[in-house]
Amino acid sequence: MQLEIMPRKKRLPAGRAPLLLLLCQLVRALDVPLDSKLLEDLVQPPTITQQSPKDYIIDPRENIVIQCEAKGKPPPSFSWTRNGTHFDIEKDPLVTMKPGSGTLTINIMSEGKAETYEGVYQCTARNERGAAISNNIVVRPSRSPLWTKEKLEPITLRNGQSLILPCRPPLGLPPPIIFWMDNSFQRLPQSERVSQGLNGDLYFSNVLPEDTREDYICYARFNHTQTIQQKQPISVKVISVDELNDTIAANLNDSEFYSAKSNRERPPTFLTPEGNASHKEELRGNVLSLECIAEGLPTPIIYWIKEDGTLPINRTFYKNFKKTLQIIQVSEADSGNYQCIAKNPLGAIYHTISVTVKAAPYWIMAPQNLVLSPGEDGRLICRANGNPKPRISWLSNGVPIEIAPDDPSRNIDGDTIIFSNVQERSSAVYQCNASNEYGYLLANAFVNVLAEPPRILTSANTLYQVITDRPALLDCAFFGSPLPTVEWFKGAKGSALREDIYVLHENGTLEIPVAQKDSTGTYTCVARNKLGMAKNEVHLEIKDATRIIKQPEYAVVQRGGTVSFECKVKHDHTLIPTITWLKDSGELPNDGRFTVDKDHLVVADVWDNDGGTYTCVANTTLDNVSASAVLSVVAPTPTPAPTYDVPNPPFDLELTDQLDKSVQLSWTPGNDNNSPITKFIIEYEDAMHEAGLWHHQTEVSGMQTTAQLKLSPYVNYSFRVMAVNSLGRSLPSEASEQYLTKAAEPDTNPTAVEGLGSEPDNLVITWKPLNGFESNGPGLQYKVSWRQKDGDDEWTSVVVANVSKYIVSGTPTFVPYLIKVQALNDVGFAPEPAVVMGHSGEDLPMVAPGNVRVNVVNSTLAEVHWDPVPLKSIRGHLQGYRIYYWKAQSSSKRNRRHLEKKILTFQGSKTHGMLPGLEPFSHYTLNVRVVNGKGEGPASPDRVFTTPEGVPSAPSSLKIVNPTLDSLTLEWDPPSRPNGILTEYTLKYQPINSTHELGPLVDLKIPANKTRWTLKNLNFSTRYKFYFYAQTAAGSGSQITEEAVTNVDEAGIPPPDVGAGKAMASRQVDIATQGWFIGLMCAVALLILILLIVCFIRRNKGGKYPVKEKEDAHADPEIQPMKEDDGTFGEYRSLESDAEDHKPLKKGSRTPSDRTVKKEDSDDSLVDYGEGVNGQFNEDGSFIGQYSGKKEKEPAEGNESSEAPSPVNAMNSFV
Repeated sequence: MQLEIMPRKKRLPAGRAPLLLLLCQLVRALDVPLDSKLLEDLVQPPTITQQSPKDYIIDPRENIVIQCEAKGKPPPSFSWTRNGTHFDIEKDPLVTMKPGSGTLTINIMSEGKAETYEGVYQCTARNERGAAISNNIVVRPSRSPLWTKEKLEPITLRNGQSLILPCRPPLGLPPPIIFWMDNSFQRLPQSERVSQGLNGDLYFSNVLPEDTREDYICYARFNHTQTIQQKQPISVKVISVDELNDTIAANLNDSEFYSAKSNRERPPTFLTPEGNASHKEELRGNVLSLECIAEGLPTPIIYWIKEDGTLPINRTFYKNFKKTLQIIQVSEADSGNYQCIAKNPLGAIYHTISVTVKAAPYWIMAPQNLVLSPGEDGRLICRANGNPKPRISWLSNGVPIEIAPDDPSRNIDGDTIIFSNVQERSSAVYQCNASNEYGYLLANAFVNVLAEPPRILTSANTLYQVITDRPALLDCAFFGSPLPTVEWFKGAKGSALREDIYVLHENGTLEIPVAQKDSTGTYTCVARNKLGMAKNEVHLEIKDATRIIKQPEYAVVQRGGTVSFECKVKHDHTLIPTITWLKDSGELPNDGRFTVDKDHLVVADVWDNDGGTYTCVANTTLDNVSASAVLSVVAPTPTPAPTYDVPNPPFDLELTDQLDKSVQLSWTPGNDNNSPITKFIIEYEDAMHEAGLWHHQTEVSGMQTTAQLKLSPYVNYSFRVMAVNSLGRSLPSEASEQYLTKAAEPDTNPTAVEGLGSEPDNLVITWKPLNGFESNGPGLQYKVSWRQKDGDDEWTSVVVANVSKYIVSGTPTFVPYLIKVQALNDVGFAPEPAVVMGHSGEDLPMVAPGNVRVNVVNSTLAEVHWDPVPLKSIRGHLQGYRIYYWKAQSSSKRNRRHLEKKILTFQGSKTHGMLPGLEPFSHYTLNVRVVNGKGEGPASPDRVFTTPEGVPSAPSSLKIVNPTLDSLTLEWDPPSRPNGILTEYTLKYQPINSTHELGPLVDLKIPANKTRWTLKNLNFSTRYKFYFYAQTAAGSGSQITEEAVTNVDEAGIPPPDVGAGKAMASRQVDIATQGWFIGLMCAVALLILILLIVCFIRRNKGGKYPVKEKEDAHADPEIQPMKEDDGTFGEYRSLESDAEDHKPLKKGSRTPSDRTVKKEDSDDSLVDYGEGVNGQFNEDGSFIGQYSGKKEKEPAEGNESSEAPSPVNAMNSFV
């Protein structure tokens, strides 16, 4: 469509005749705006939006996805060709097309091979307006072939010789990345002497003995498949000249020997490229890489130059120790001769590389979509360049234009298609193909013939805000076919714009170059074409510019002093500015010495590096301004040591600018006493209402000496000021003169207004009264108003004195009321008050909850359900429901005390609740009542329920009495809480040996009616541990544990073990008659007798055996005191759970499972002193028990005791 669009800017001339602001037209095609709502309505040919790359290398291990996405209206359909012929997707079960898209997915992971689908693919997107095609997508699977096996002979060469280690990697797709490493996967070091070439070979300009190694390995990494292949290791051995001389000395004369040494140094020669000249061809836009690697001794250095030119500075890079020259983004201008120079002290050589830069086709002007109106003209231009020059060919809807259906409106002129007098049937998608031997370009461009009335795309009633004297741009984005003309109007009356101050832009935008206050208003944009008209209104507001009226000033301050910069800003009252301070164009230091308030920046304790430029920046949403000042820091002058104190009080208080509700207070600061004043505190006194009482008014910065104070009406003000520094607050200043403000109506109404009834027939209205300052004048009263919320009654009002409560009598019970309380004084009324809702008085609920049901969950928990009562019967605010429940007791218990009732309250409107903590096997009674703010309603009928049996508690006590040589008697009391009918008792016991190991566990059932049981046939002098618990039908209860010891024989000496006696006899056959043995035994017996006498004497004197002292000092908290009534050892009660009762005791009281005795808090247990488990103590803790041997230990265990020898053992041995 040939359209006329106005030039970039066009000023409207002034004149008397009305001049409409029209958008003149320039010849161009109409663009379709990127507006989603617009595009939904417009018919549009297909456009390819996404496609796979031309050269598409795929991973053969993954499914193949070939992308083709397109848009259009109606949505396009998709088809594919493969290798130039139609690709029937439906016939291949492995190929699927994404719904609403042309993207193909080929499922080769389940079956099939990637090589099967190798080829050239092209996608076509088609709708009723035409067909767009994709590039030719060449699909090839990546390849990472293995290295061909070859036998590599070891390389031996002389020190200083050159060497090339070939890599020759397998040809992969894409080509692999080459690098050299050793067997340890460490990269081989490279330098000017040793480096890798572009072809992957490893070049040695000269070898050294340290180059000798057997693991030169070339690796090829194929990134596409993430695989690495490696070549067979190459072995290199470098022989030094000394080794070579030793080998050939016998065969060479002196001159030859000297000659062999002197030949080590040589001038450079090129290893690559060969000869004196070579040729390199590269494509435009690629990276040009030129390489020269030379050998020689010493190692040559490489230099690069360009003949008849210079190397491009910003695009030239050197790699690989300058052996590689790279030029990025190469162009035809980079063609020419490049020379590399290899030089060492013995000479230099040159190689010239002739570079030719070719170019695949690239766009100069790609064809653009055309939107034309019927009967209009247009053209598609397709211009491309390349080296060689590309050939341009056209297609229409994917078909070569030579064989496409004829269109009389179309004429082809080389790289241009000219359209004239188009019709709707002229809509189509054209493809331009530019190709040469190095590649091709393919572009789709559609011609869409539309007839559309104008549309305004700018949002209606858009508000533009602009600072005065700045440009204003009002948008009017539009669309239509033919292209509409646009005109602007200002004002509601629709008057056309007549001024010459406007500029029209080709996109419909109206520009006001210098906006003024009178530019504010409503502007209307009107777009017209032959098919219709559209208009849109926008609004413009002009704001005052932000100005800095008080700028910061240059300051000089002594080091350690304080400086203040002021920055006062004036701005439009509808904009909120933010003030930012900068130092030397950066942020302020993050330092507590820098303080920013509304208008000031204060820097305290100034340092030398605080000097610089400080800038105040004022920002609003529309503009910003700034102002700067310089701070210079100088050295302080020597002064006497200052004295520091709180400031002196301010003086000369003065009131100015006295208004009804504000006044300005000024003062003169007192001496700061060498500590800067940080702030001033202003207080006031009301001589009329609270004489002598000072109140806090406000605080201001220590840099201010004036303050604008807000005042309340009808207050007799006096003011005083106090100064504050780091040491404290000054004394108050003298009071200012008094200032009485005029009376006014109240500004506010009472708060906390509530309506609650104290009786069923009243409404008590309460509020928080205004204080003296809030009254604003004499004669403070309150107008109290009320009416029923759900009725049609008018407001009832009464005026009361300055009180806080009013009672309305004769109200219905619990009815919602609307309430408001308004303040008034002699001047007038406060603003209309807010309406709050209250209720008249509550009465007790009338109805009990019905249908009460009890569901017993378990022996201690029950769930109660009930039906809610009707809301009208509650007659108040529903607080919840309350359950009363109690346990039924026997007549004997009932005589002793009253029934103990328990109460549970459930908030709100809940209709069920849980009763926890019930006693098992018990009868309970409950009822339910509803609760409101007045109290409880009637109770529901009693409901009785019974809890099932539970497990019993532990037996109340367990005692072991009458211990004998082989028996123990157990006595117990039944559980205090049987929680059911006891069925039996279970007794488990097991012996404990002297190493605290537990023996086999014996399980015994005892009838429930027994409270005493005797165990017989027990081992003498043996400690037993007992576990005892009761049972009901619900299971076993908690257990109680106890320990006890059987007695020794009457003589206090246990009968000797038969086996031991025999062993002892066998040992005494040879030594019993020996004189030395008899003498030794007599000495031992005498020693034991003396020891016993000493023990008895100490006991009679009240002395305590050392074990008692040590146990007193290291008490084991897990061992409880010994029982005194039966003279046995104290009880060992487990502090762990019932599940742990079969475990040995901790902290040394038992032997752990590893059969080692742990010594933790106390190293002096009874075992350490050899008492075994049968010792006894008297009341004061003295040791009086008998000693007994430890028969449980076997010498074969190899765990000999370190305890003191037992005298009784010695006596037994002696006997």
